[in-house]
Amino acid sequence: MAEQMTIAIVDDEQDMRESISQWLTLSGYRTQTFSSAEEALKNIDGDFPGIFISDIKMPGMDGITFLKRLQSIDNQLPVIMITGHGDVSMAVEAMRIGAYDFLEKPFDPERMAELTKRAVHTRRLTLDNRTLRRELSDGTVLLRKLMGSSPVMERLREDILDLAQADGHILVSGETGTGKSLIAHALHACGPRQGKKFVMVNCAAFAEEELARRLFGPMDDGTPALEASLGGTLCLEDVESLPTSIQARLIGALEDHDRGADTSPLRIIAISNEPDPNTSLEDTIRQDLYFRLAAMQITPPPLRARGEDILNLFNRYVETFADEYGVDGPDVSAKDAAQLLQAPWPGNIRQLINLAERAVLQHRRGSYSIANLLMDDTSEPTPDVIAEGKPLKEYVEAFERMLIDNTMRRHKGSIQSVMEELSLPRRTLNEKMAKYGLSRSNYVG
Repeated sequence: MAEQMTIAIVDDEQDMRESISQWLTLSGYRTQTFSSAEEALKNIDGDFPGIFISDIKMPGMDGITFLKRLQSIDNQLPVIMITGHGDVSMAVEAMRIGAYDFLEKPFDPERMAELTKRAVHTRRLTLDNRTLRRELSDGTVLLRKLMGSSPVMERLREDILDLAQADGHILVSGETGTGKSLIAHALHACGPRQGKKFVMVNCAAFAEEELARRLFGPMDDGTPALEASLGGTLCLEDVESLPTSIQARLIGALEDHDRGADTSPLRIIAISNEPDPNTSLEDTIRQDLYFRLAAMQITPPPLRARGEDILNLFNRYVETFADEYGVDGPDVSAKDAAQLLQAPWPGNIRQLINLAERAVLQHRRGSYSIANLLMDDTSEPTPDVIAEGKPLKEYVEAFERMLIDNTMRRHKGSIQSVMEELSLPRRTLNEKMAKYGLSRSNYVG
């Protein structure tokens, strides 16, 4: 669930502070009050999780000076100024400096609530974007986002760490929804180019002329991608959509760099979607370009090949959406688990996330059916058993792990409660938790 925003109220008049605080609290906001700008400045940093509402006329540091100080700390922090009658010129000056908006006394509480709502939304977007940028520059965070404990996912994370240290071009290919863009960011962030430019261009998003301009220039509003990414990483998304003319120019650029025409090394990570298992990138683009881009390759596994990860991920996202909507999530029955494990998952992780959200929404209404949700996704009946099923042992172990995991979560790590519900002796429960990599500490608190 997203962190609740704080509305910081700065006013030297106690009655005004309290009335604003009470009204916003009734509107569902968390408030914090300060009697002076000096006091407020002691309680803020560059990522303050909220907005400010401040009077303009205050003893000591006035609102305009306070606004300038806040702008020097974080120039994207929304500040709503409160002005007295006849202080409109000061309000205009505040807006020029960067105030979000202003309210003139006596103000309409409804307008204050509406302004606050818009400012909070703006602040949340700003903080979310900052968090995303930090995550995209932190390889350890990105690797954690590649969730799953199955052997294929363990190998994938190891491959990313290995290939990230190399300087050669890398091809990331696989089915839609398997996290290829995330892998490309991780390859950049886990290696020596971390902190350098990561430039992503979607080759399917532009007409041929515009794509050529974005890659090679000339550009009126920035540096072309090939030049901007020197020393860093150029990521070509949907590389199979590169027009033939641009493939030829890209080959020429790569040859120039191979000859040492530029001292800053060029590294390309190409992302290719392969919806058809019988067709690969090698069949789609020039062979000389393919063999350059595919010097090293990494392929994320499809979800259907990840065994118990399917149930673990489904449960995790159900828990996330249940928390977001403020409801209890559905329990997964043995039949549900079998259907989830046997589903073809053509949309992979994206499909699973959507299905988990819809399961929570259906359960909130009182009706819930994994079979129906899967059928809605595939437009085909989900059979009880599919032809290319997994060994029975895999189903049993995946369901057993899920059952222990769910029970531990429900009882917040109480071993005694889990033993009683599952009718397991302590030693057996300990052995199974060790087998499945479950630790009581992950459920306490």
